[in-house]
Amino acid sequence: MNKPQHLIVFFALFFISSVVAQTENNEQEQSNIQNYTPSKLLEKGKIDIKWFNNLYTQTRSESNGIKTDEPRSNYFTTSLEVFTGVSNNKKINAGFIVEYRANSFNGQSATSVFEFRNEVGIARTGLSHIAPSIKIAPFTKLNNFSIQSSLFIPLLKDEVNANGYLGNKSYIWQNRFFYDYTFSSKKFQLFTELGTRFFFGKEGEGYANNSLELAPGVFLSYFPTQKFTVLTFVQHAQLLDLGNNFEQNYSAVGFGAKYQLSKTLNLETLYSKFVRGNDTGLGQSFNLGLRAIF
Repeated sequence: MNKPQHLIVFFALFFISSVVAQTENNEQEQSNIQNYTPSKLLEKGKIDIKWFNNLYTQTRSESNGIKTDEPRSNYFTTSLEVFTGVSNNKKINAGFIVEYRANSFNGQSATSVFEFRNEVGIARTGLSHIAPSIKIAPFTKLNNFSIQSSLFIPLLKDEVNANGYLGNKSYIWQNRFFYDYTFSSKKFQLFTELGTRFFFGKEGEGYANNSLELAPGVFLSYFPTQKFTVLTFVQHAQLLDLGNNFEQNYSAVGFGAKYQLSKTLNLETLYSKFVRGNDTGLGQSFNLGLRAIF
């Protein structure tokens, strides 16, 4: 078993052990999936660990309004996010994000990425970025609005080598603006996000260097119980050319669910379909995440 697989097994066992260790004695309390939306910050000393996995697979792409069939390609990203509260008034959280990628090309099956191999023209895997991050709630009377800022530092030598594409070599400054609103019935919750990413680096070293991405999204959640929610969402991303002669955009829709497994741990699953775009793939993504707050 190679190192990436060791890491995945380690974190899987960690989360499973958390489930076993917890009890459900406080079911009357509001669950973490209601209390700790992405808009909310942690109390001082609390720790939030999220292990999120995204598999994107495509057999079609679109460019200048023309859709084209192509051999299947697959892009898997597993990320670990760790944050902790550092202020007494729940106004500042600090943490980091680590991303590991595995991609496969030329008609390989979608599940081939889980072999975590490097092979010429077929597959590539490796660490892509690490990102120190800070999250703030800037307004005293608006605790359901927050901003998360991260600087993604590339760990890969080349975006593309003989094996294929791995990820952006750019340094990426990402800012995410979160806001949520819970309706009076406590059964529905509206969550909105505006993400921005600025890609910078030397011209010609990264395909997206010197460009800005704007990515709004709207999520509507329904809570049949305090520990379970189903949701639907729509997202858009627009990459703006700031001098590198490259633009890109896409729109996606999807649905998902979250379940509070224990007082500490919750499970999240999402599916999205890329319904339109320009200079981008028209695929679908499958997402699975585990989040522990303690």
